[in-house]
Amino acid sequence: MGQRADRRAVAAASVTVVLWASAFVAIRSAGAEFGPGALALGRMLTGALALGVICLVRREGLPPRAAWPGIVVSGLLWFGLYMIALNWGEQLVDAGTAALVVNIGPILIALLGGWLLKEGFPPRLMAGMAVSFAGAAVVGLSMSGEGRSSLLGVVLCLVAAVTYAAGVVSQKPALRHASALQATTWGCVIGAVACLPFAGQLVDQLGDASPAAIANMVYLGVFPTALAFTTWAYALARTSAGNMGATTYAAPALVVLMSWALLAEVPGWLTLAGGVLCLAGVAVSRSRPRRPAPADDPAPEAVAGGATEAPVR
Repeated sequence: MGQRADRRAVAAASVTVVLWASAFVAIRSAGAEFGPGALALGRMLTGALALGVICLVRREGLPPRAAWPGIVVSGLLWFGLYMIALNWGEQLVDAGTAALVVNIGPILIALLGGWLLKEGFPPRLMAGMAVSFAGAAVVGLSMSGEGRSSLLGVVLCLVAAVTYAAGVVSQKPALRHASALQATTWGCVIGAVACLPFAGQLVDQLGDASPAAIANMVYLGVFPTALAFTTWAYALARTSAGNMGATTYAAPALVVLMSWALLAEVPGWLTLAGGVLCLAGVAVSRSRPRRPAPADDPAPEAVAGGATEAPVR
């Protein structure tokens, strides 16, 4: 039963990573016609609407009171500030620099999870994260030669990494009381509320946006947000925050492949090598040490008078 639950968690996390990787392609397209805040608000409103319909169909009620602190914090930091910072940062730095800085997030998740959530610091997890971070660094260095980086862009990507990590660690305790659907739905609603100051900008830009840009914004809300954040929460409830953070190191490799297929951006061999390192690090972090074979039961010891003790059942 435990192995089956673990396989389901890995499958859910895999769906999340693939959809989050696709978000980079959609953000690049939609971000040309929407401002960072307007795009974040449109994405959150679309996601909240999709999740709200599912909640009504499934008759999901409000989360328990004990889950609200984690939902509110993750909604403000992860569904709100993270989205704005990432959208803005990607407009100011090249893709390689953004990927390198944002991939500090999983390391922060492991450190915060080990400290605040008492998850510890498993050696295989830390080793896998080191390998994956090296891969992310290779990808970043191989793609950062276009000279479009700015100090503000780097700072914004760093803000995105920090808020991402803080949001994950805040959401983990909430999932002890609320379902994955509840935590994601209300986190998305809170994120949308936090982005409401950009409502006027969104309305203005919607009037001039192309159908392709609007379709990308809707896609971001339905798939990388509504679906991917729910599968993430499902998996996070069944494993440690550190392990989940390490899983997302596969995203840079997938982004390279998707950019290759969808945007005709042919990666170099160094970029591909970095992607392979990212995936290898995830494999190491998700692996389990071999368990020693169980020793044979010792023979019952003789007791005084030649009798033997009956085995305890």
